[in-house]
Amino acid sequence: MHLDSIRKCAGFVVLAIILLTLPGPAFAGGASLPPLVRDIGYCLLLAGLLAVVFVRLKIPSIAGFLVAGLIAGPQGLGLVTEPENIDTIAQLGFVLLLFMIGLEIDVRKILNSGRTIITVGLLQYPLGIGFGLIVALALDRFGIGGAILDFSPYAPLYFGIAIAGSSTLLVVKLFSESFGLDTLSGRSCVGLLIFEDIWAIIIIALQPSFSQPSIGPVVGSFLGIAVLTALAVGTAHLFTRRAFRWIAKSPELILVGALSWCFIVLLAGMNFDAAAELVTGFTPHMAVGPGMGALIAGVSLANSPFSTEIVTKVGTVRDFFIVLFFVGLGMSIPMPDSTAVVFIALALAAATVVSRLLLGFPLLYATGLDRRNALVSSIRLGQISEFALVVVFLGLQLGHVDPDFNSAVILAFVATALATPSLFHNAHAVYERTRGLLDRIGIGASTELVEEAHLQTDLVLLGFHRVASSLLHDISVMNPHLAARTLVVDFNVALHEGIRAAGARVLYGNLANVETLRHADIGHAKVIALTIPDEILVGTTNLKTVKAVRGLAPDAVVIACATRLDDVDEMYAAGADFVFLPRLESARSLSTAIAEALNGQIRDYRMEQDASDFPARLRDEVFR
Repeated sequence: MHLDSIRKCAGFVVLAIILLTLPGPAFAGGASLPPLVRDIGYCLLLAGLLAVVFVRLKIPSIAGFLVAGLIAGPQGLGLVTEPENIDTIAQLGFVLLLFMIGLEIDVRKILNSGRTIITVGLLQYPLGIGFGLIVALALDRFGIGGAILDFSPYAPLYFGIAIAGSSTLLVVKLFSESFGLDTLSGRSCVGLLIFEDIWAIIIIALQPSFSQPSIGPVVGSFLGIAVLTALAVGTAHLFTRRAFRWIAKSPELILVGALSWCFIVLLAGMNFDAAAELVTGFTPHMAVGPGMGALIAGVSLANSPFSTEIVTKVGTVRDFFIVLFFVGLGMSIPMPDSTAVVFIALALAAATVVSRLLLGFPLLYATGLDRRNALVSSIRLGQISEFALVVVFLGLQLGHVDPDFNSAVILAFVATALATPSLFHNAHAVYERTRGLLDRIGIGASTELVEEAHLQTDLVLLGFHRVASSLLHDISVMNPHLAARTLVVDFNVALHEGIRAAGARVLYGNLANVETLRHADIGHAKVIALTIPDEILVGTTNLKTVKAVRGLAPDAVVIACATRLDDVDEMYAAGADFVFLPRLESARSLSTAIAEALNGQIRDYRMEQDASDFPARLRDEVFR
């Protein structure tokens, strides 16, 4: 990184801040702007400038948004005059995020995850609360935290609640950016986050009755979620999807229709109690929170043919609100008025990470998840949830905690949010460093039938994603004999059953580990293919893998995938026999289709392709 570039970026930010703090007349042209528009403008300007600087410094852009809020808010320059407006708008981002999560959730896949997700989802949150409660009582016993944990008998309980859940916003965002939602770790994390969100809603329902606990609100919450889900799914199947077919020819209406459906379900869930009281005079405590309502709205459309288009349209709007969410959070960061606040914040952050390792990892591993994915998933969930901020804020209003505790939770959330990108991207590296320790304490790695690796092998597929899925399907249909002599090496055990069903053999292994490749005995293969682009590989690159493969299999033909044009020559120099670029293959196919379309032959060309490549609807692939 060049120092001059950093200085230039910093100079632009300083100049912008100076201009923003000039007296009012300097902004005469914008004096007529409504306060809300002006405040949003300040937030976006600072967020954009700081995001550029932070990304250049290889710091997560989220940190830039938080610092922007700190500068613009009452603790900074006071540029935003009505922070509550920014906070209100930012909550829309959270609602839209949950709506999009619902759209990308395949309920069948989550249910197929079996006992792992269900068991851990039911146990981890309450066990996390218990762990946090013990930590808080220990801190109070040794006098750490001063009067913060002595404020009320509920303060230690809120400590446990604060560390029990993980951040849906951060985790899903990082999985989406890394194309990891389809992986075993991605599905496991999203499934657990859904359970945690349900637990958080139950906590919110129970908060007013902490002094006199009652089973009624718990039953009512579950009943409300079940009723709203049934109504949303039924209505979507009978009417909503048909309505989207009507407006499909006007793409601009897809966004409006999607948001309308989201808020129809959201408002219906929120008004269950009001409707019931109006009709029967009885309050059943069935109201569903806005976050869960948005999630249910998304799930009801997840299998719709329009779900991809909806995700694309809503995603742009969501990103705008998400920026304001983090800026608004930065505005709420308090200035600690005592060291006790800092100590409690650090204890919350540390206890959150430790609880994932002491509770989440053993639970995931014991219920069937392999060692690598159990540890990686636990590390990636090592942050405080946005719901914790809501729960503690409500606790402050109810008098259960004091303002200092609320401040400590916000600071802990910020600290874990800043650490999350690093933990997320380095989770596999942490696993590699701790493998020896895990072996010594008796936590063994998942094992496959290792003798499979030593059977006759003509083709080895290193890594398995969409390209390999389509390739294996074609091989299994056109050359079953070759499929039986094909070995797949991949660490996503959720795919192994489907790979075997296609006729190939599969071995659990991490491509970043040369010992894995040596154990797979790839030296006897005739052809070794690397089909996964660098953007999806974890802990290695195609260039590094080519070098390792060439050393282990000097006589094999090595076919590798490149993403950049500049990578091709390097891979050939490293020992690849053939390098393909998916973008060029797609361009060639598209060029032919365009030429046929210009000649008026596109329908005939499509029929020819369907006849030779199998129509998509008939392809029974591992990856759909």
